[in-house]
Amino acid sequence: MIELEALTKRFGAKTAVDHLSFQVKPGVVTGFLGPNGAGKSTTMRMMLDLDRPTSGTVRINGKHYRDLPEPLKHIGALLDAKAMNGGRSAYNNLLCLAQSNRIPASRVGAVLDLVGLTPVARKKSKGFSLGMGQRLGIAAALLGDPEILMFDEPVNGLDPEGILWIRNLMKGLAAEGRTIFVSSHLMSEMSLTADHLIVIGQGRLLADMPMADFIHQNSRSFVRLRSPQQEQLKDVLHRAGIDAAAVPDSGALEVNGVASEQLGELAAQHGIVLHELSPQRASLEEAFMRMTADSVEYHAHAPGTPGAALPDPGTAADDRLLVADRKGGK
Repeated sequence: MIELEALTKRFGAKTAVDHLSFQVKPGVVTGFLGPNGAGKSTTMRMMLDLDRPTSGTVRINGKHYRDLPEPLKHIGALLDAKAMNGGRSAYNNLLCLAQSNRIPASRVGAVLDLVGLTPVARKKSKGFSLGMGQRLGIAAALLGDPEILMFDEPVNGLDPEGILWIRNLMKGLAAEGRTIFVSSHLMSEMSLTADHLIVIGQGRLLADMPMADFIHQNSRSFVRLRSPQQEQLKDVLHRAGIDAAAVPDSGALEVNGVASEQLGELAAQHGIVLHELSPQRASLEEAFMRMTADSVEYHAHAPGTPGAALPDPGTAADDRLLVADRKGGK
């Protein structure tokens, strides 16, 4: 289990993580979502003692990361696949990690085989494609056979087969009772992978709940109807006290708050033919956009549209200060 308590990180005047508290529990895949600049990467770095918190604590199975004996046996992480030494082969990169944590060398071959890199095990990693580098990073995370695994954008650079593989791998590991924590901007993939969601915005916790509850609470559900007798259908719905909104250029009606079964029975009672009667459930992406609308730090604008002006000098100075702070000390 990963436990955060009032975790805070400031870079100069900038608060990247703001009194963040949550738990990542075993047995489920927990998705970690937030807009750019929300503090996700900083939070994950603090979990691994790569950044020191300004205040608050992070515990991995009850201990600080720095106090874990042979930490790769407790927690494996993929934060940056490019962190590998490009001058070493895939095998030697993993062997060095294994030796530093007293992991048997036989485990190196096992994880290389698991991620599909056995044929290139003796090749220098600097020649790897983005997807191959990603697989090597995943192999490093799995090396110590840890109870806890953290992945930041794990499908980055993977082909469709690789995406399906890592999705099933994470689900399988969670089914074994392990703690799986994954951050991604790919909402479609997260919706297929995560069971539970933790959402942050501007460094603060916005949601900590099961995937289904998050979508239900932060999106609109409705029923879409299409009929060649649309005007008659609208009259029937109106007499029944049901509001229906016409969808421009689609010939469809949308109804909120009424079950599709009730609408179908009502149409049948009046002899109205329906070409479509479909409940519509919002996607994770729609729910996420609704939840985080007020927490987005960086807004893009098309050229020539309002809001496309350059940032004022004060904002630019703040950004330079943040970059300098990150380079100068963690």
